[in-house]
Amino acid sequence: MTNSTQVSYFVLSAYFDTGDLKYLFFTITLLFYIVIISVNLLLIVVICANTSLHEPMYMFLCSLFVNELFGSTALFPSLLLHILSDIHTLSAPFCLLQVFCVYIYGSVEFTNLAIMSYDRYVAICYPLQYNTHMASAKVTLLIVVIWLPPFVAVFVTICLTASLQLCGNIINQVYCDNYSIIKLACSDTTVNNIYELIAASLTICAPVSVILYTYMRILHVCFCGSKQTRQKAVSTCTPHLTSLMNFSFGVSFEILQSRFNMSNFPKMLRIFLSLYFLTFQPLLNPVMYGLNMSKIRILCETKILEFVGKCSVSIDLFSFDNQRK
Repeated sequence: MTNSTQVSYFVLSAYFDTGDLKYLFFTITLLFYIVIISVNLLLIVVICANTSLHEPMYMFLCSLFVNELFGSTALFPSLLLHILSDIHTLSAPFCLLQVFCVYIYGSVEFTNLAIMSYDRYVAICYPLQYNTHMASAKVTLLIVVIWLPPFVAVFVTICLTASLQLCGNIINQVYCDNYSIIKLACSDTTVNNIYELIAASLTICAPVSVILYTYMRILHVCFCGSKQTRQKAVSTCTPHLTSLMNFSFGVSFEILQSRFNMSNFPKMLRIFLSLYFLTFQPLLNPVMYGLNMSKIRILCETKILEFVGKCSVSIDLFSFDNQRK
């Protein structure tokens, strides 16, 4: 048996030789990452810089966009490096760090969506008491609830995984994931498996239960309420439900792939679907919320026009200076 401290690196065996196409894949992936960073940063700046958006719903959206940046950054730099490289290895500490970041991203995404569903529940079911229920102190506490429990739960997961004795170092993925490392263990993993179930219950099942309950209450109010109430519920809840279903699909496939033999699936399709929740969710959320929420859309358009205007002025001044010379 080999102790985990003697495993200095892991081999990511899902990568394969693409020849000269690797430069095309690298360019597409890099552009995708730049777009994700740009749109999420734009929305974070717009929400933070405009006091008119310092409301609970927008604060939770800002937290969501920060998480999209966090999750995509846990994947893309490593992915870009390995697309160009002929050797697909990660050091053990960096592999565990990537697991830590990816798992926090997934857990925070669910808790964030749960808090957002609670916010919509209060806004639709108790509109007159909304400001009382969602005071600034409570909003701060809810944002702590979004981030702190996943951080603690995943930290314990990493500690348990790091203590395992491993008999191999080959991971059949394009990034490190916890269950793939656990499968390499030649020591008892009972504690790890039990804790994984408990952690999943706290960071996935509990938030999903909150979401289901709040939407059952919202649907009840919609059926019993006026047409205006139904329209408000549809306009504010549609992006949230779309985000939840999209993310749940990606996570579900990744869980199934890590637990069951998916060799019958084409390799490219397996890689694409395993990366889905880490690549498309960070782009879907900002685009969807930025386009659907008029206050955010108008302010984003203003910021973009201001930026374009400043660039045009700078170019004109530069051209004028060159003509004088």
